[in-house]
Parts: sequence; structure tokens; C-alpha cells
Amino acid sequence: MTLQQIYDLGLAMATKADPRGEREVKAYMDRLKKDYEAMPSKKKKLFDNESLNNPYSDSRILFGDPKLQVKKVLVGIDADASEILLADRLNQKNEKIDLVISHHPSGHALAGLYEVMDIQIEMFGIAGVPINVSHALMQERKGEVHRKISPLNHNQTIDMARLLKIPLISQHTVWDNIGNKFMQDYLAKKTFHTAGDVLDYVNEIPEFTESTRGKAGPFIAAGSGSNRAGKIAVGFTGGTSPSKELYAELAKAGVGTLVEMHVPEDALTELKKLHINVIDCGHMAADSIGANIFLDSLEKRGIEIIPCSGLIRVRRAK
Repeated sequence: MTLQQIYDLGLAMATKADPRGEREVKAYMDRLKKDYEAMPSKKKKLFDNESLNNPYSDSRILFGDPKLQVKKVLVGIDADASEILLADRLNQKNEKIDLVISHHPSGHALAGLYEVMDIQIEMFGIAGVPINVSHALMQERKGEVHRKISPLNHNQTIDMARLLKIPLISQHTVWDNIGNKFMQDYLAKKTFHTAGDVLDYVNEIPEFTESTRGKAGPFIAAGSGSNRAGKIAVGFTGGTSPSKELYAELAKAGVGTLVEMHVPEDALTELKKLHINVIDCGHMAADSIGANIFLDSLEKRGIEIIPCSGLIRVRRAK
């Protein structure tokens, strides 16, 4: 496969798994293209043209020739300068790594992370929150995330990759969408009486079984195992955590249990007051699910995978 084919495969899988549905993703892209066409030329010069083809601003080719033939990849949940140096060092040992794939973004993919948060508007809508409420609160939260990310040294890792000539891509919302769809489908297979029943079932997923052995597995962060589960909502995609105000809206919508990768402490305080159970699945293991489903597809196409940097590699393909 070429680097471009790997990138395109991720976009196709993410769009298919997108909680908004493929039709709404297409409608979003059509609106964006229409807005672009109406822009004055001076604004078009500043526009990120790749967003016309890719709805996920945090999942991009960060460095490398799209035509590059790829046979072996080093894959991690994070890839900063350490992983770039690791790839270079392994290549000195004749490992012949062609590409580094990171889940968490860097460079312009990190700077644009806040842009994918609108996915959560539909997710909260599915859970029962009025769309106008989730939209208004999400715009406030997006502003917070934008301001927090803005001062960071976005290009540090990419500069390292460029100097060492190590191709690099990020697959953030791409893998999160895939993992989110997996969890929704998985939890829909059963009816749960208590939050503890939900936790037990979640722990049967191999990534979580392994992370639990390593003391970093799922746990009930709010509520208790004996609490009634109620309606269950999954939050595995959408860039980063929403505001505590948006979480509070879930209580009004009748959600009883949240299954999340991680939840901020201030939101947990609020959720405890609202008697919503929260199952914190553990960040690395939760991120590994979408990664593994994607990597299985790469292996089917003849790509060799070297896992690193927090990735719990589990193969589901037969």
C-alpha cells in the first residue's frame, strides 16, 4: 500500500463508523465546500484545502510522500520525538520501518483538534439532548479547547520527522470513530440491570482485560456497581471531553450510565450530584480498540505492524 492508500482507508472506515451517519457527513462536507466557494480570494489563501476532502481535521498526513510504498509501520497511541527517534534507531538495526502512525495528533492536526468536536453535537442529540442546547454548549467548549491548544509547540514532532526523514501520520478521530462504533454495537447486544453489570461486560473486551491486569483498566468513577444502569451512552469520539454543563444535560435526557475513555474531575463532581454512573474505560486501552480494528485491515493488505507507545495490540481479523 502507499501512504495515501493507508490514509484514505482510515477516512473511509471513519466515515462509515461516524456517529452522525454517512449521509450527514456528506451533507457537512457539501456545506463546507459551498462556504469555501463563496469565500473571497484572500480568505481562500488561508483555507485548509485538505478539509474539503477530509472531515477530520485531527487526522492527517503530517510528513511524507503520499506515493511512498509502505510495508512496515511503527504504531503508537502517541508519537512524539521519542517515537520518531525510536523509528530511526530501529532502522539503524535494519528493521526497515517505512512509516510511523500515531493516534494522538501533532502539528496542524493537533492545532485543529477543536474542529472535530462538533461530532459530539449529534452524539448528545442521539442521547436525547436538544440539538440547539448541545450546539450552543459545544461552541463554548470548543473555544476553551482552541485557546488551550493554541500556545503549544505543535510542530516539534513533525520537525523531528522531517529532519530524520521518517514519514508520519495521525489517526485521531479516525480511530475514535471506529472504537466508538464498536462499543455502541457491543453494548447494544445486552440489557444491563446495574452499572456493575456494564463494567463486567466491558471487561470482557480483550484490550480492557489486558489493561486491567496492568492496573489501568475500566472502573466506576462515579456511582457504584449496585446502582441501576438505566439508559447507556458511549463517548469514545469527538476530539476531547465536553463541558460539565453538557454532561449535566444528559441527566435531563434520562441517561443513567456513561461509558467513557476518561472524564475530567470537574465533570465527575457534577455527574455524581446528578446520579449518573460513569465507567472510565482507561485511555490507552480504549484508544487501542479503534486502532486495532484499523490495523487488522492493514495486516490483511500485507502491512507489518510494530506496536509501541501504549498500544495494546489485539487481533480480531481471521
